Amino acid sequence: MEEDDVTIREQNFHSQVREYIVCFLLFAVLYIVSNCIITRYKRKSDDQEDEDAIVNRISMYLCTFTLAVSGGAVLLLPFSIISNEILLSLPKNYYIQWLNESLIHGLWNLVSLFSNLCLFVLMPFAYFFLESEGFAGSKKGIKARVLETFVMLFLLGLLILGIVWVASALIDNDDASMESLYDLWEFYLPYLYSCISLMGGLLLLMCTPVGLSRMFTVMGQLLVKPTILEDLDEQIYCIQLQEEALQRRLNGSTSNSYIHGSSQHLYKELDNIRNQRNKLERRKKASAWEKNLLYPIVMLILLTGTAISVLLVALNIVYLLVDETALPKGSSERDIGASLSTFGVSQAVVEILLIFYLMVSSVVGFYSLRIFQDLTPIKDDTTMTTIIGFCVSILVLSSALPVMSRTLGITRFDLLGDFGRFNWLGNFYIVVSYNLLFAVVTTLCLVRKFTSAVREELLKALGLDKLNLSNSTTDSESGKHAANGHQKTL
Repeated sequence: MEEDDVTIREQNFHSQVREYIVCFLLFAVLYIVSNCIITRYKRKSDDQEDEDAIVNRISMYLCTFTLAVSGGAVLLLPFSIISNEILLSLPKNYYIQWLNESLIHGLWNLVSLFSNLCLFVLMPFAYFFLESEGFAGSKKGIKARVLETFVMLFLLGLLILGIVWVASALIDNDDASMESLYDLWEFYLPYLYSCISLMGGLLLLMCTPVGLSRMFTVMGQLLVKPTILEDLDEQIYCIQLQEEALQRRLNGSTSNSYIHGSSQHLYKELDNIRNQRNKLERRKKASAWEKNLLYPIVMLILLTGTAISVLLVALNIVYLLVDETALPKGSSERDIGASLSTFGVSQAVVEILLIFYLMVSSVVGFYSLRIFQDLTPIKDDTTMTTIIGFCVSILVLSSALPVMSRTLGITRFDLLGDFGRFNWLGNFYIVVSYNLLFAVVTTLCLVRKFTSAVREELLKALGLDKLNLSNSTTDSESGKHAANGHQKTL
């Protein structure tokens, strides 16, 4: 009996060590990738080891950790779906015994814990530490800045505590809910994270439809479009003439003080013309299959992915109206390895691709909105404050991605850990309204995207094109037709 107990304890010990090693290796890979991304966009500073350099380095480490946690949140559902299908296909395989229910639950709990830590502690600390200078009258240095940062964090915590307390009193004013707020770890932090998740879900609802329509424009700028009834040689020749004219004006600016004052504008215009010439030369050198085959295939893939997403959301709405048990409630006792999909592995692959597609679209849509364009990172010229805002926004979007995917019916995999404890997930009206808004807004964005050329031609025919009734995005894209080497046609 004692030997059996020792054997069981040894097995539990080895399984725990194995889970820790797997989690550490996964996070190490994510941390290295995140460090490469932040290093690529961070503004290059001098090698001088001063106080500001140390503060920037600490803030960079915290941002890298946060971005790695965001990557883990994005990979949660795909990893869980893949693991479930593998365990369903190979339940007795010796080499995949490390891929078990305990590991998947542990990953969900760790991502939830680190998301709370980054969102409420590390990122506010990085921002306040970066902006701190020490209290007036105190000796300047790292210690003074750390002290000021902790004081600001304490005051921020009191402010958030008061806001959540007032919100809880307004929404659910009873003795049980008010007493539960005293339980900081078991109720208060999950309740606060639930509010943040709801905000993240609303942000995804605002960004994802915009991103789904914007993806066609982005891929059109990255790929070489088919050449139809165009003379690229003539366009390149005209661009070269404009470049030579600007170059002559810049050469004469040294002797003319008035022209010298506007030389900066001329340099920007010259850079734009050179970019246009480079794009036209790239189109000219592109192979036939790249111009005539790759672009239509990519556009068809994007259209198919968007159509499948909207169709799944519509089916989920019908499913919710028929059966209220389809609400995205969490599960802490799910037996990993149970069948979740009707079409097996193929459906799981489609779900994973759609989850990644929605995440990329949400990021594209986020930076397409005017209010968030200042957070767009620039290669080798992004300040640490902007990087902190970038990491926080990506963390909020990625943390809400599993919840949005389950709420929209993209996947039937139940939310595990604290992700399934959000109160609003059990509200029928919130979930149905969320699905309806996503389907309607996505459809309207796509219709608006593909009918922009028709609207412009109608406005020109009616003589209303000078009233600026078209959107600014369409105008800016149409103003850059020379850069892409083609014009819009009806």
